[in-house]
Amino acid sequence: MIAWLKPTDPPEAFPPVTTALTDPDGLLCVGGDLRPERLLAAYRRGIFPWYSEGQPILWWSPDPRAIIALDAFHVPRRLQRTLRSGKFQVTCDRDFNGVMRGCSTGPGREHGTWITPSMITAYSRMHELGHAHSVEVWHQGRLAGGTYGIAIGGLFAAESMF
Repeated sequence: MIAWLKPTDPPEAFPPVTTALTDPDGLLCVGGDLRPERLLAAYRRGIFPWYSEGQPILWWSPDPRAIIALDAFHVPRRLQRTLRSGKFQVTCDRDFNGVMRGCSTGPGREHGTWITPSMITAYSRMHELGHAHSVEVWHQGRLAGGTYGIAIGGLFAAESMF
């Protein structure tokens, strides 16, 4: 049975993440809200929201999670050459909202997205508070791609990219 959160529940009122193991995709609970305090409490526990417009907020904690250890990250030579070519400019936190819009309307999302208006509002607020960040890739002065996510402790949880 999936637990339901009320918006009035304390931000940290998530069930133990081990209960997500009963769902093959890692669904942990439903409901609550997207206040910064709840989002931070969720990310500290390895939980994130993901849902579509018209659904209640769905909170997930799949096992295993995709983790890229930066000390073992390898940039292929061809990508290194492209980056050095000057064809693209890479910035951080220059256009957070533009990256979120790009992620919400990117290829494959023509028929819907989990990046709902309420998610955009919540993550924009997290950006204003210094918890959410973006990496932008520019080509000829136009935003050509990017990613956004939450930074907490030594973790950057990338949420989407385009």
